[in-house]
Amino acid sequence: MITSQGFGKICEFSNFTPQLQTKDDVDNSKLIYLPGTNCPLKTHTSLSAFTSYRVGGEAECYVSPYDLEALQVSIEYAKENNLAITVLGAGSNLLVSDRGIPGLVIATRHLRSKNFDPTTGQLTVSAGEPIPTLAWDAAALGWEGLEWAVGIPGTVGGAVVMNAGAHNSCIADMLVSAQVLSPDGTLATLTPEELGYTYRSSLLQGRKRIVTQATFQLQPGADPVQVTARTKEHKKHRLSTQPYSYPSCGSVFRNPKPYSAGWLIEQTGLKGYQLGGAQVAQLHANFIVNRGGAKASDIFSLIRHVQNEVQERWSIWLEPEVKMLGEFQLNIGKRQ
Repeated sequence: MITSQGFGKICEFSNFTPQLQTKDDVDNSKLIYLPGTNCPLKTHTSLSAFTSYRVGGEAECYVSPYDLEALQVSIEYAKENNLAITVLGAGSNLLVSDRGIPGLVIATRHLRSKNFDPTTGQLTVSAGEPIPTLAWDAAALGWEGLEWAVGIPGTVGGAVVMNAGAHNSCIADMLVSAQVLSPDGTLATLTPEELGYTYRSSLLQGRKRIVTQATFQLQPGADPVQVTARTKEHKKHRLSTQPYSYPSCGSVFRNPKPYSAGWLIEQTGLKGYQLGGAQVAQLHANFIVNRGGAKASDIFSLIRHVQNEVQERWSIWLEPEVKMLGEFQLNIGKRQ
């Protein structure tokens, strides 16, 4: 068994904190130490630093537990205080409103551990593990199956929920099972069939269950040099065809087969179209990038503009792949 554990447990359990403890932070927010833990929950936390778009308002409450027990305590705190729960992974494939998110935002990015089992060829990982890191780790061991995922900018939890994919492969193709946490605190292990996978979707979307870990079936025993070389080629292709010089969420729209969303947007003449600080990328039209100083409302308005223009030209309504959190309003500005 090859095991790698995430860095130090900040949210370890203790018998010395039986009630909530709070202290004022320098920015007038508060740190609330959850019962039985030294894991801080922070109020009025800007989410812009936690999204790949680098936009978004404040979370009413924010917590990032380092272990399953602290995650369960966070959920219990939300229930006791009638707070809605929003789960945040790496913040990619996500657009958070300028108005922020009410309730409790739980970030799973610090739930990290990974186990490579050479006897079964299975990789079991916690929800916060970054997908690209797993691809490189598997390649270094000579395990095949994750080469395609090196450019996926998210974590395991989000990838399982969204059925992330690239290069004609996706999470559903290799998932053995996913462990999910229900609002009542119970854990369940679900198969791909029970998750109801379709293109960039699963039955977990819109539900209140949180992915805590997943097990993938890979193929060990290959030459690490060759697997690493293929992984590098996938990364090289990604960098040459998609814009990485500005913040983005990845692909904005699902591909309406038999077309690609990028081709439809490009043929509509929208490459380079800009509202405020948000722009349809020149390199790949299915990306909207933050050229600097963009607001979430700029990006949202540009998404709606693209949808309307493509609908008018092709009679096709592009469905967003990006998940939108919070309240939005159109921000109609001038094209730049």
